[in-house]
Amino acid sequence: MNFKIILQLLLFIIFIGCKQLETTQKKTIKTEPDTSTAETSLKSSDENEEDSSKYIFDREYTNQGFALIYNENLFNEKSISKKLDNRGLFIFHTQIRKNSFVKITNPENTKTVIAQVISNKAIFSNFYNSVITKRIVDELLLDENEPYVELSLISNESTFVAKKAKTFDEEKKVAQKAPVDGITIDNLGTVEKKELPKTTQSNFLYSIKIADFYYKDSAENMIQRIKDETKITNPIIKKLSQTKYRVLLGPFNDIKKIQESFEEIEKLNFENLKIIKDV
Repeated sequence: MNFKIILQLLLFIIFIGCKQLETTQKKTIKTEPDTSTAETSLKSSDENEEDSSKYIFDREYTNQGFALIYNENLFNEKSISKKLDNRGLFIFHTQIRKNSFVKITNPENTKTVIAQVISNKAIFSNFYNSVITKRIVDELLLDENEPYVELSLISNESTFVAKKAKTFDEEKKVAQKAPVDGITIDNLGTVEKKELPKTTQSNFLYSIKIADFYYKDSAENMIQRIKDETKITNPIIKKLSQTKYRVLLGPFNDIKKIQESFEEIEKLNFENLKIIKDV
């Protein structure tokens, strides 16, 4: 009798246990995490972060320096990674967003053109502030041996941008249909050949601007850092006012020497190094 009671109790306990296990299994639903939203959000975040950190948008941006004049040999020699249509008002730039517009000025004669950043993925020497077309050279009457330009970003908020974007789109269509050697540059529509100024190597005198400082001590600390971390031994401080001290390299009277110093100082990752013309 006791054996039967014990057996019944055991069966009852086993039955209750099975019921609880079944209930737990029903409540436990195996699901895969929905990563689509997270991936989209992460991707969007990454893209925004890259845009704001790598490329310049609406904030004021100007740079003075030498431009690299595009030709096919540069591409063939792999000095530049992309081709550029020499018939258009287009440039390559590594920091400005694609399809932005910039004003390019020749300081020697104050001539200006508006050009479109056709790519920011092209690879070329950081010594140059941009790659420009032969047409821009002709429009600005640049000395091809000394292609020094000032480049300024045109804000996206400018009413100019929308109008000029349409003009550039039309111009690209026309340029694509025209033969490479059949372009005559003339704003007035008359056939006129523009003569480039003669090279004056004796006037070649430039410096590399590192940074401006409020205190002389800060400028001296920068001088010491340059000497400690690079092979450059002769940086200088130029006092511009009681509260402005400029750290410079130079002056240089040879483009090769200034390029060598520029590439050396680049190791310190300074933002927006400028090449300024000494007058």
